[in-house]
Amino acid sequence: MVMRLTNKIDSARVQAAIEAAEARSSGEIVVSIADFFIGNVPRAARETFARLGVTRTLLRNGVLLFVAPARRRFEILADDGIHAKVAPGFWDMVAAVLGKRFAAREYTDGLVEAIEMIGTELALHFPRGPHDINELPDKPEAAVRHDR
Repeated sequence: MVMRLTNKIDSARVQAAIEAAEARSSGEIVVSIADFFIGNVPRAARETFARLGVTRTLLRNGVLLFVAPARRRFEILADDGIHAKVAPGFWDMVAAVLGKRFAAREYTDGLVEAIEMIGTELALHFPRGPHDINELPDKPEAAVRHDR
């Protein structure tokens, strides 16, 4: 049976976490959940990264959390601007937190904690300026594509 993660997370709470993180930074965080997914998760995450415009932020400081629950996989992709500034191992720490929370079936808490970690890092390297705008939607996306 395929787990519908979109039914198991508090989308409003995840969106609020994204909004709070982005209020401190010019960075962008996007969450995409592919409940019904077959195929190559890393490739689909890269395609989603481009399709959702994460590569088109002004400072190249967007981050995608791509979750494929049917495959029990997720990918964290960061654009060049933020990836170049974070400490080695940072993304592995975020992945470890997300993996531990998901294993405990704490899906909303896992996403919120990962978003908070990413938001702190974005605020450190890309503090919010007076003219910053929200470049990408904050609402988690329920991806509907099937990759083969």
